[in-house]
Order: sequence, then structure tokens, then C-alpha cells
Amino acid sequence: MLASERQQALLALLKQNGALRTRDLARELGASEATIRRDLKVLSERGELQREHGGAILPEQEPPYSIKIGQNQAIKEAIARRALSYVEEGMTIIMDSGTTTLALARLLSGMRLRVFALDLGVAQALAQGHTEVWIPGGLVRNGFYSLTSQWALDGLAQIKADLFFLGADAFDLSEVTNHTLEEAFVKQKALAVARRTLLLADASKFGHRAVARVTPLSALYRIVTNLDHPALAQVIPVEVVHA
Repeated sequence: MLASERQQALLALLKQNGALRTRDLARELGASEATIRRDLKVLSERGELQREHGGAILPEQEPPYSIKIGQNQAIKEAIARRALSYVEEGMTIIMDSGTTTLALARLLSGMRLRVFALDLGVAQALAQGHTEVWIPGGLVRNGFYSLTSQWALDGLAQIKADLFFLGADAFDLSEVTNHTLEEAFVKQKALAVARRTLLLADASKFGHRAVARVTPLSALYRIVTNLDHPALAQVIPVEVVHA
């Protein structure tokens, strides 16, 4: 198979599956992993796919942060106010990346808490007061400000938290999903080290599915949202808010 033919076949596989590991692509296309990595590099440089640790996904369709920050702001603030009721002085909390968790960070700033922020904007908002703010380290995702990479995973592995406030790119009746594998790995580690996880997500995130699985809904403590959906409430406890 010519390189150009193999690359088109590779893209076709990604369109069918959303995301694939390098080893899986090599097996499907009958090529070595080294050859597939070269193909991924070429296609990534052309903007036809996005390389992730150990594989690739189609170019993400995530809205720019500058757009996300202005969307559904009243609802995000209402979700943040309800989420605040779960926080007690002295807690250790992990705050995920995202504009809804940013709204909560602004409310938490100044409280007597230890907070591990997975987002530079969230950390900055928290640090305006006297709250103890930690950043576990890692690679900053340009344009979105979240922390990823093994450094972030290693930092989270050292702690135990009372609460993890999880953000989401998408969720449905079965699971929470994310646009990138790298962010999903960090969220999964935070879930593992927190006693309880609350998903903070407005209704616009529901009914969609991004390429990277984060967690089944059954692993969550509850969801704080403006979505009033009877079927969802049968799966997981839901706190429904109104702007």
C-alpha cells in the first residue's frame, strides 16, 4: 500500500471510531507502529488529525475558550452557587478545568480550604483571596489552560481529596466524555483520589458524546445541572438549578 493510500485508510478508520491507539491502527492497516507514527506526524502537520499520547483523534470541535467563557453564564453561576453548598471549611478539594468550575472558584476564593487546581484560570481566581491553592504541575493546554501530562498525574497521585468538582465536554445517560485523551486521563486520576465527585455541567453538554471516555455516571456522587431529565435522575442523584 502506498503511503498516501495508507494515510487515507487511517483517516477513514478514525472517522469510524473517533479515536484509535497507534498499535490498533498498525494492526488494522498491516503496518509497523513506526510507520504509523510517521503517518500520524504527516497528517497532524496537515491538520487532518490530532495526535494524542499513544494514538490519534480527529481534530477537536471544541469551541475556543473565548467563546465558552461567555456561554450560559447565568446558568453556570447558578450551578456554582449550588455546588458551594457541598463545601465545608477545612476541606481538600480538586477543581477541574472549565468555565463552570471557574465560576465556582470565584465563590470559593478566600475560604479556608486546600484546593488543587487543574486549570490556570481556576488557580488564579482562587488565589485572589487567602485560600491555599496548589497546582499539581504538568503541560498547559494552549488556549484552554488545563493541565495535562504525566506530571499532572504524578502530582494528583500524592494526595487524597474530599471533593472533586468535575467539568465535562459532554455527558449522556451512561457516561461523561471529553474532547481529548490527555485531559480525560487527568480527570480519571482526580476521580480516583477524591472521596466524592460532583459533575458540574449545564444542559447544553447533555446528549452529546466526545471521543475520550472519562467515567460512567455510576462513579459520580451526583450531578449539579440545570437539566431536568427524569431518566437522568433514575441513574444518578441530580441537583437541578435555575438561573
